[in-house]
Amino acid sequence: MVSEAQQRVLDPEQDAAALKALTHPLRIRLLGMLRQDGPATASELAVSAGESSASTSYHLRVLAKYAFVAEAEHRDGRERRWRAVHSVTSWSNEAMEAGPESRAWVGLSRKAQMEHLERSLARHEADIADGRLGQEWVGPSGMNDLMPRLTPESLTELWEVFDRKLAELTVRDAVDPRAARVVLLTAGLPLAPRDGDGDADSDSDPAPAPGAGTYGAAGTEAEDVS
Repeated sequence: MVSEAQQRVLDPEQDAAALKALTHPLRIRLLGMLRQDGPATASELAVSAGESSASTSYHLRVLAKYAFVAEAEHRDGRERRWRAVHSVTSWSNEAMEAGPESRAWVGLSRKAQMEHLERSLARHEADIADGRLGQEWVGPSGMNDLMPRLTPESLTELWEVFDRKLAELTVRDAVDPRAARVVLLTAGLPLAPRDGDGDADSDSDPAPAPGAGTYGAAGTEAEDVS
């Protein structure tokens, strides 16, 4: 579990302006890039994002205004470097559901997470193919789309167990030189049955074979902590 110091917890009433600032997709992406790859200049981010440095500079200043990013230590005195202030952005689903603007923001954030997954998958495959990642990562890497039948209480318990185990493993691997940044997206999205579905899917899907990968919703860019 991410510590309180590493989280930016957004409240729809107190942080309305900050939420509005994060509705721009490039700002969400810039914040995610800083969290994933560390401090960078506006020019470096512009190259990675395929944008102009003037555009990234402007959006970084907006993010800084609402304390999502801050100036980092400069390598020299010529260009400003930026860093992410927090590791994740968190919120309460119940609180966000109260208003149309905050509800829409959650939807936008989830869309940004899916786009982040697509970019991460492409980058992962290229890193494996080009030898930037060793073959030891081929086995444990992957994705699942399991569809178990759970109660609200069981889904909540699953999140809690997942968070505890992730925190344990993160601490254990903190000083291991073999550790690498892992993009881990987790999702728990209950679906209402369609007309005529009945209990056709009453049995849980089988678990994947060891090494098939992980399944997962929020990580580098945003974390839903309802």
